[in-house]
Amino acid sequence: MQCIRPELSGYPSPLIITMSVRLEEVAVLAGHSECVWHASWHPNGSLLATCGSDKTIRIWSPSRNAKTPQDAWDCVATLEDAQGRTIRACEWSRNGQYIASVSFDATTVIWEKQGDVYEVIASLEGHESEVKSVAWSPSGSYLATCSRDKSVWIWEADADTDFECVSVLHGHSQDVKFVTWHPDEDLLFSTSYDDTVCVWAERDGASPPSSYLTEPSALFLGLASLTSCLCFVEVTGLDDGYDWACVETLTGHKSTVWAATTDATGLRLATCSDDKSVLLWQRHPATLTADGREWTQVDALTGYHPRAVFSIHWNISTNVLATGCGDDGIRLFQANPSTAKFELAYQQVHAHA
Repeated sequence: MQCIRPELSGYPSPLIITMSVRLEEVAVLAGHSECVWHASWHPNGSLLATCGSDKTIRIWSPSRNAKTPQDAWDCVATLEDAQGRTIRACEWSRNGQYIASVSFDATTVIWEKQGDVYEVIASLEGHESEVKSVAWSPSGSYLATCSRDKSVWIWEADADTDFECVSVLHGHSQDVKFVTWHPDEDLLFSTSYDDTVCVWAERDGASPPSSYLTEPSALFLGLASLTSCLCFVEVTGLDDGYDWACVETLTGHKSTVWAATTDATGLRLATCSDDKSVLLWQRHPATLTADGREWTQVDALTGYHPRAVFSIHWNISTNVLATGCGDDGIRLFQANPSTAKFELAYQQVHAHA
């Protein structure tokens, strides 16, 4: 596991930046005995959680006595013996008190941080196959998980940290690969193997197809899957009925959509795909567009990645887009101040040996 710090200068606004960018390797984190699948920063940036095929989660903290990059971070905790297969993803809650981890054994485990000790407080079961991604809602009240079983589950946490599944969504025809929430709203995005992005919303009197939604529960959800599609889903209260409809299907990718990320405002969405591209989408009031659609594709970053783009993240403070590619490369994109179009600003080839 490598930590790479971007060095930035001269960004005047969160929307359009003018800056020089480069990456500097500051640490090499060695400890996992098998493939590392995912990394998640603690909300205050003081800790890093990583997980992998060795069925463990490792918690890392900066070392005060580091002399080399290999010594820059210490493993301060190893979370193990809770899941029986590869831990595919782990995410800190917004308050930094919990970690949710999902595994190929079809379980989701909730860990509670008590000082320097981590304890399992819940093990969530229900998915019929490998769980691929997990995401906490902005309010922290909901947890979304997605699976190879083509479903997305919404879990609600109560004051006693008991978790209850309040909705099971079937909106994808293939594996669901990734889920992520809107930064401010209980709005969830999903990406899939069917090459599309779907947008779901509550409509008065609407009855969404039963294949898409069951047992709704007061939230907006976004899903991601091997079906190459991304869905926006809003879930109403259990007593409100199935007032849901797919209001948009975003097409553009030609293969699996692996991940999605929003900017700080939640008005722009970026998706990455097995088709080697990154697509950018803009949210508009439906009344301002001729076809009544809220989300439109506004840009496509093509020709920069020689292989599939597996991960993408929008830095909310600098407006830089970072991608992880199948060629082991990291690429940074920034908006051109003249055109507002994203352009390649820096690439680190062979970021991992």
